[in-house]
Amino acid sequence: MSAPWNPTGTSFTVARGPSSLIVTEVGATLRDLVLDGVRVAETFAEDAAPTSSQGAVLVPWPNRVRDGRWTLETADGQRTVQQLDLTEPARHNASHGLLRTQGYVVSDSDAASITLSAAIHPQRGYPFSVATSVRYALSDAGLTVTHTITNHGATAAPVGVGTHGYYRIGDIDTDELTLTSSGAALIEVDERMNPVRTVPVPEHKELRAGRRVAELSLDDAYTQLHVSADRVEHELAADDGQTVTVWAEAAFAWVQFYTSDRVRGDGTRSLAIEPMTMPADAFNSGDGVAWVQPGDTWTGCWGVTYRATQ
Repeated sequence: MSAPWNPTGTSFTVARGPSSLIVTEVGATLRDLVLDGVRVAETFAEDAAPTSSQGAVLVPWPNRVRDGRWTLETADGQRTVQQLDLTEPARHNASHGLLRTQGYVVSDSDAASITLSAAIHPQRGYPFSVATSVRYALSDAGLTVTHTITNHGATAAPVGVGTHGYYRIGDIDTDELTLTSSGAALIEVDERMNPVRTVPVPEHKELRAGRRVAELSLDDAYTQLHVSADRVEHELAADDGQTVTVWAEAAFAWVQFYTSDRVRGDGTRSLAIEPMTMPADAFNSGDGVAWVQPGDTWTGCWGVTYRATQ
């Protein structure tokens, strides 16, 4: 009898003491994360498909490209309109990159880490050859995720990275947690979730002093984040002092927060904290886009820490 054929392919487990993680072959998706014995990310079954981009790696762009259309200007001044496949047809957008449903291969592993790799070949709307990898590593500090993108083509390639994890603290109702983040501005969007303008954070979405998740309804990208020691932090805290912090290098200058009642399947809400190196429609605005030269490699890191009750 053959092994079950799961929607996300083979799952890979890394364990280090009381911490562990599970990632999947399809999309290099983070399927589960336990730190110091406490589940800190929403999970899904091995034989299920992720809901609402749960745990996804978003590359070579996070969020959306309006109408899937953007203009590539080459070094010689030529301008060519590029048309990506519309992967969010209801809103007529190209959404969340090119690798969410593609298979990765394990390119390295040891007792506390695993690296998965996948290539992007020239295709409609993205005529570039890049190799990508994602390294998930556990340590005493928690989880560190390192993304690399190497340009194997003959021209500079535009790239960006995002991640779509939903976070929790054990079995505590997410609505009872307090979310704190330093963003001073957010991006207003139209009915298709594409950017209109960047504005100061309105009072009802203000997170700098902390806000109970139950008070929030979010699908918003925040920016103008406070950077300390070359990183930004977003914190979920329980009343008993437990905290989960999603941190990212300063290059992740945007973060999307999204509250959803679809992830757990029981009607309770979950919270996505999505560090991003560029916002929606960045291939058109240029905001945050990294142009990787032929033969060069772009690297970016983010991670998750857990602190128990003190």
